[in-house]
Amino acid sequence: MNDIVLNVENLCISFLYNKQYYPVTRDVSFEVHKGEIFGLVGESGSGKSVTAKCILRLLPKRSSEVTKGRIIYDGKDILRLPFKEMYRIRGNNISMVFQEPMTSLNPVFKCGDQIIETIELHQKVSRSNAYKMALDMLKLVSIPMPERRINNYPHELSGGMRQRIMIAMALACRPTILLADEPTTALDPTIQAQIMELLKKLRDELQMAILLISHDMAVIAENCDTVAVMYAGVVMEIADVYELFENPIHPYTKGLLACIPDIKKEVGVLTGIPGYVPHMSEISKGCPFCTRCKFSTELCCEQLPSMRGTVRHKVRCHHFGLTAAKEVPE
Repeated sequence: MNDIVLNVENLCISFLYNKQYYPVTRDVSFEVHKGEIFGLVGESGSGKSVTAKCILRLLPKRSSEVTKGRIIYDGKDILRLPFKEMYRIRGNNISMVFQEPMTSLNPVFKCGDQIIETIELHQKVSRSNAYKMALDMLKLVSIPMPERRINNYPHELSGGMRQRIMIAMALACRPTILLADEPTTALDPTIQAQIMELLKKLRDELQMAILLISHDMAVIAENCDTVAVMYAGVVMEIADVYELFENPIHPYTKGLLACIPDIKKEVGVLTGIPGYVPHMSEISKGCPFCTRCKFSTELCCEQLPSMRGTVRHKVRCHHFGLTAAKEVPE
């Protein structure tokens, strides 16, 4: 389709651990369309942030390697671009809002100077013009008294304000794609809602695509158009957001949704998925969820299932597919 702005194909990433490389993602594939908010959801350690950092080629070279796959942007494979060309794309065409703004912002520089530096590096404008553009960005992300806040240090601002500074910095060059890595983490619910409304507003104004990474199913349900569910480095299910929440197929997806408390029901013991996400050195060559899945068989532990389904809904499971959607036990 002509409106695809980012295409990740069969991405396999390995990390060095105890002098040996272990896979942290396997055959990750998805497409992000223009103006779409694409959600990447899963437990901590499922490979969401690793995938996003790989898109910007920010993974450490000495301890990681891409063993397979392509990341197509503007008809080019990002993984094989020369450094200078990738440097122009990073921050200018594809930008990222990192987790924990307090650790992402430099504490010894004013917030405005950090935004100005980004604009000067990529837009090649004068300092005075960069200052005006930075001020406009602060207004765009709805920071009150921007003329004053531009001279504040990160520690002088609240968590919500710092997150808005990070968003302003990421959007300073009007990118085509924004990678938002858990942009509402550690924020109050009201501030979370404001940040997400801001991202949707900027998406509409700038006509950019957003890759939204989160472990919060409520945030994903309310804001995304398409959702990919990841577990231990593997995409288990991809679907339109309404289809995923109305008709989840993979046992892991159903388990995640079952963990959400229902305010209409009497409070009791909260549902959880038994076990834990395996360490990269413990993952078998089969389905990574096989050790926690009650439907697991020998085939699941020996062979990684392929992704199958329709354009709107795909699932990676040996036992359950779209034809058996209504037969998946609760």
